[in-house]
Amino acid sequence: MLIYAAALYNFAFRLTLDEDDANDLVQDTFLKAYRFYDSYQPDTNAKAWLYRILKNTFINEYRRKSKAPVKVDYQEVESFYNSDDIDEQITNDLRTESVQDLIGDEVANALNRLDVDFRTAIILCDLEGFTYEEMAKILDIPIGTVRSRLHRARNLLKENLYEYAKSMGYVRSGEGPASASA
Repeated sequence: MLIYAAALYNFAFRLTLDEDDANDLVQDTFLKAYRFYDSYQPDTNAKAWLYRILKNTFINEYRRKSKAPVKVDYQEVESFYNSDDIDEQITNDLRTESVQDLIGDEVANALNRLDVDFRTAIILCDLEGFTYEEMAKILDIPIGTVRSRLHRARNLLKENLYEYAKSMGYVRSGEGPASASA
């Protein structure tokens, strides 16, 4: 199962947008796979099983963090406001800043702006190459929901990329976001 480590890391990084968090998520995934190996059904898709564990672990951690109150280190805030960097523009969303620094790619930025459910659908289908059936097992949703979510995700991605496509000459003047093709 370790042969899937690189693919799992790529998926985890696309979900977390952070190298350390992605490594932790992959480690947690393999730990859970080892602990619950008796629930794995032989002769089934081990890669899809691992992706499902990773996705569930990510969602559970995301929900836990979103319910936890934000903690602020007063010493850190005080030292910042006493430093010379106070005049620099502060970014509210550190994930966006880190993605721009690491990737700088319009398509990746548009993908990262999608809700996690839609981003996951695009990643699993269009980047990782899973079938709708495999995605349904990984995401634990019906195939119809997979198709619907993927359709909506692609439309949202198309809307997010409309201005970029227009600036690159892919959209003729007079065409709106609904008729633009990305």
